[in-house]
Amino acid sequence: MVIPSDSQEHISQANAYNNGAATPSLTIDYTIRPKQPFFFLKPPSSILPPGCGPVLRPKGTVLHYELELGLVIGKEVHDLDLEDHQAALDSIDCYIAGIDMTSRNIQDEAKRKGLPWSIAKGFDTFLPISEPIPKYRIPDPHDVSLRLWVDQELRQSDSTNLMLFQIPRQLADISRVMTLEPGDIVLTGTPKGVGEVKPGHVMKCEIEVNGQVLEEARIEVEVQDGEGNFVFQET
Repeated sequence: MVIPSDSQEHISQANAYNNGAATPSLTIDYTIRPKQPFFFLKPPSSILPPGCGPVLRPKGTVLHYELELGLVIGKEVHDLDLEDHQAALDSIDCYIAGIDMTSRNIQDEAKRKGLPWSIAKGFDTFLPISEPIPKYRIPDPHDVSLRLWVDQELRQSDSTNLMLFQIPRQLADISRVMTLEPGDIVLTGTPKGVGEVKPGHVMKCEIEVNGQVLEEARIEVEVQDGEGNFVFQET
């Protein structure tokens, strides 16, 4: 994701990697490949711009991190041809690293009741992002190493080559449902290692391409308790 205007969308993928650890609270048979990508929306107000913080944990919630490679859309994209991979890649203006923060207990309740994930994904500060990464710095977005630490413990370390659906397929499926516009952000899913963070924890992430860590992709942000009036209670 990128720093967008109020009209722009943030779209995230669910169950997008084949190593089966995107959501530890779910029981999923990963020997069965999904037939198509599944995606959901995050509001623009969830963005936490580069260098800003902290991430705020809403009262009564279990807070999880999900490191993802983000795409920033550079032009209007509508009804992409599934076979035209180059058109999909050409629609990307730049990349970012993004941490899709999730209130897991809220999401779990929503799943049990067949409700949307908007509350679980949409709180303010729930999308820390890096500086924009120029396209030339990532010649192949399907060969990128993602790493996330909590304090000094490495929690996530995997490659985007494990995506179940590559980026052209993701963009094609999204564009058949909704038109993508310049500045929209698409998060491409998270690999294994998702877990909980608590107040006082510091998350750090990096992206490596061809053995080189990209400085503009670094994120470092602390977690603190939120002071708002929201308190999660199961219904």
